[in-house]
Amino acid sequence: MRAARLIKMVLLLQSRSAMTAAELARELEVSERTVTRDAQALSEAGVPVYADRGRAGGYRLIGGYRTRLTGLGRSEAEALFLSGVPGALREMGLEDAASAARLKVSAALMPSLRDASRTAAQRFHLDAPNWFKEPKTPELLPAVADAVWDDRRIVARYRRGEGEGQQEVVRELEPYGLVLKAGVWYLCARVAGHGTYRVYRIDRFTAVDPGDERFERDEEFDLPAFWDERAEQFARSILRAEVVVRVSPDGVRRLPYTVDPQSAREALEAAGAPDGAGWVTLTLPVESEEVAHSQLAALGPEVEVLAPEELRARFASDAIRLAGLYGS
Repeated sequence: MRAARLIKMVLLLQSRSAMTAAELARELEVSERTVTRDAQALSEAGVPVYADRGRAGGYRLIGGYRTRLTGLGRSEAEALFLSGVPGALREMGLEDAASAARLKVSAALMPSLRDASRTAAQRFHLDAPNWFKEPKTPELLPAVADAVWDDRRIVARYRRGEGEGQQEVVRELEPYGLVLKAGVWYLCARVAGHGTYRVYRIDRFTAVDPGDERFERDEEFDLPAFWDERAEQFARSILRAEVVVRVSPDGVRRLPYTVDPQSAREALEAAGAPDGAGWVTLTLPVESEEVAHSQLAALGPEVEVLAPEELRARFASDAIRLAGLYGS
């Protein structure tokens, strides 16, 4: 990761009077061009990195500059300790490294801030898996995580498709980042030779070969922004059907919690004015009639399906059966 590399670069220059671009590139395992960009980024951030020109030139820190963590405020120190989510680090095989790093940071902090790790842990905990779902750590996750940290290309064997149509494919990937979503691990990677970024479920990998070849990371790549965009695209791609419904005022309030929230909001914004009883008629994108039946059933009598006719008939049948169960 770039932030860790920048810190390492400062610490290397602190420990030596000067280093050439080639030496830094070798230590940081990046190209000399990346070293130049990193030095510029440090300079713009206020770290006095100076570049000597010429054959005997190199990089050095001006005036005996030393980086210290004593300038951190309490909120900054606590936020720093929130960056390591214990469960996720454990699954990636990084728990020991994270523990050692937290100890080093704690030792460098001012005495008044050394309880930051405890106060942060008391106030925030991430429980990623869904309710009633037993999380399972993918066997190949640590190997994939290692490749992500080292910017190392991998050759991955991947199960694609479902059921009888499932097939196994082989891809050479440049692993950019990991995402833990509701207890499921995903890899965001660039397909080698194509330049396109894709998302893979790590529990679908059947084999991962890290190899020895490293790739040069695109510094413009923004993992959170990429994930948000792909997640929205995926959510919209599966909404292939539409239903027309009447929804009561209470149903309007509950609708975003039973179907896709963005689709519900857009459907409500496009709907006409409520009728005399306050009910709103709207067209709602859904994944399928089967999924719509399951989701809208949660609203009970607060929703009436108008179309398609097959789905309306299904709810009518449900109503008759419920009346038989609860009638006198």
